[in-house]
Amino acid sequence: MDTAARPAFRPATAADVPALLALIQSAYRGDDSRAGWTTEADILDGSRTDADGVLEVIEGENSRLTAVEAGGDLVACCQLEHRGSYAYFGMFAVRPTLQGAGLGKVIIAEAERFAREEWGVAEMRMTVLSVREDLIAWYIRRGYTRTGVMSPFPYGQERFGRPTRDDLQFELLTKKLG
Repeated sequence: MDTAARPAFRPATAADVPALLALIQSAYRGDDSRAGWTTEADILDGSRTDADGVLEVIEGENSRLTAVEAGGDLVACCQLEHRGSYAYFGMFAVRPTLQGAGLGKVIIAEAERFAREEWGVAEMRMTVLSVREDLIAWYIRRGYTRTGVMSPFPYGQERFGRPTRDDLQFELLTKKLG
């Protein structure tokens, strides 16, 4: 992929679920994820999500799952959910072999623009596994702030993976959209 070319953004559809599920899995879990830097393979086994979870985001009344394409290929995705005065950002995945080339910065900037201009929200929020210091640092460089507000990892719910450690929790990160 030519990382200098602007990728195409479009709302995902139900027909995209298998490709999106494969992309999300490849970016975070299993050996394929080790080609990129966002892997969770050392802290979680199993699935990152399932087909029902992806479809739920696509069909959600206040949500949008954006498919990102380059050269006609699905290369990334991200979730936005309109929650009143803020938008929630999640399900962010970039093909592992394209990570580190600047595509993620373009995608998050577009998500922020969409949330601000289309939904009129003043803040973006997300949750990140607190042990993912490298990923949190990346978001901080994009203007996000650590809040110290933690929520529990859903232990026992295999649709989110099988933890290899017992200290997982999510930290809330926020960013004012100006």
